[in-house]
Order: sequence, then C-alpha cells, then structure tokens
Amino acid sequence: MTYQFYNQLPLDAKMIREEVFIKEQGFQNEFDDIDQHCFHLVIYIDHQPVGCARMYEENQQMILGRIAVLKSYRHLHLGSCILEILENKAIELGYHSIYLSAQVRASDFYLKNGYIRYGKEYLDEYCPHCHMKKDI
Repeated sequence: MTYQFYNQLPLDAKMIREEVFIKEQGFQNEFDDIDQHCFHLVIYIDHQPVGCARMYEENQQMILGRIAVLKSYRHLHLGSCILEILENKAIELGYHSIYLSAQVRASDFYLKNGYIRYGKEYLDEYCPHCHMKKDI
C-alpha cells in the first residue's frame, strides 16, 4: 500500500467517490466547493486507487471527510489506515483534535478508531449522520 496527498481533487479520488457515494450509496451532491481547498488523500494498492479522503480547516478546526474505500478492498482495514494517515497529517499541521460527520451506519467504525459522538443526529440527503471528534 502506498498513499499520496494532493492539493486539488485528483481523478483517482473523484472516481472512488463516484463509485462509493453516488453509484453504491445513491448520494447526488457529492462534490462541492470545499474540494477546492482540501488536502486530498488517495490510497493505492499495486498502483491502483482503492481509497480516498479529504481534510480541510474550518473555523480553526481540522475536518475529515469523504472517507471511502472501494467495496472489493474493504476487508483490508484500509479505512483505519486512512484515518491514521489523516490523523498524523493533522498532528504535523499542529492540530490536537479532529472532527468529522459520519453516516450513522458507519459510526461504529469510527468509535472503534477512538472517535466519540457529540450533538444530535441530522439528515444529509435523507441519510442519518452524526458529528464525531477525536483528540490526537
């Protein structure tokens, strides 16, 4: 496994997000203006893009998002690897906490990786989400 950070949305990350969030999960509003000012992470196996995420600062907080792994690679625990890489990048940038908005159905994954839920659940494109954070 290798990984690369990008300062703009790379085609590899766009392809993964389209596959996971649009085709598989049915979201329509996947891409937004935030993509223009993020660090984008892509995970590769044998030079093939298999996972991605983005991170950005908002109100002096580091926000993680759009964490996705292609379905055929989910058994490899790449999601946890992505979180670790992003957490290390946030530490390198001087942050002590990180925040994300999780699909409620995926919140146990984040809990297992040391995140805690806070606030009320809300809907994003009819899908229940919750706020989560972790001190790093």
